[in-house]
Amino acid sequence: MKQNSFNTIIILVAFAVGFAIYFLIFGTAPDKTLMHDLYQGGPFVAVLMALSILVVTYIIERMLSIKKAQGTGDTTTFLKKVVKNVSESNYDEAVKTCNTQRGSMANIIKSGIARYSELNGTKSIDKKEKISEVKRVFEETTMLEMPVLEKNLVSISTIASIATMVGLLGTVMGMIRAFSALAKAGAADAVGLSRGISEALFNTAGGIAVAIIAIVAYNFFTTKIDNITYVIDEATKGLLENLNSKN
Repeated sequence: MKQNSFNTIIILVAFAVGFAIYFLIFGTAPDKTLMHDLYQGGPFVAVLMALSILVVTYIIERMLSIKKAQGTGDTTTFLKKVVKNVSESNYDEAVKTCNTQRGSMANIIKSGIARYSELNGTKSIDKKEKISEVKRVFEETTMLEMPVLEKNLVSISTIASIATMVGLLGTVMGMIRAFSALAKAGAADAVGLSRGISEALFNTAGGIAVAIIAIVAYNFFTTKIDNITYVIDEATKGLLENLNSKN
């Protein structure tokens, strides 16, 4: 519910800002300026501006979220401390280290260590069952953390596709305007022709530019998340082996 509300607010604000800039700034710009030329591109320019604002917003949000998910300290140093504490059966200290590190990896590791610490004093459960329970906790916590890492990636991917389509639609509308000017009786309407061509070219360029930014951002964040996921998998696997090797 919160995620849907966030996206709804961001979309409304982005389109409001995009159209406000288009009409109030570009629409009042003097002739023969870039802003006036962009205004001649038609209302689809405002839509593309709104999409660009959305992309930038999602990129900033993803960068902050992923940085937070990685934790506050160096990952290698953090894992060494946790492994050392677990090897020495100092589970409380390992949990404290996770609380200091924070982030998705720390949350996942902490959940497994805390669960093993709870079961460690239970004699009715053998080691195999304890390891199986810790593994289950690791997997369950990972499933809870993954949506946090992947949030808004679908939105970025969708914008990449929509921007291209909006740019193409603006291009088609611009060409229709240009050919309508040529089809008029008598001499061709030079103003109408130039405006139609401008509309087509600006929308094409805008759509491609927004799509490129969105695609690059999507691939960058996907790769970043895959790396984080790999490190988490290796860390939990190593901890399970460490716990399993204990007497």
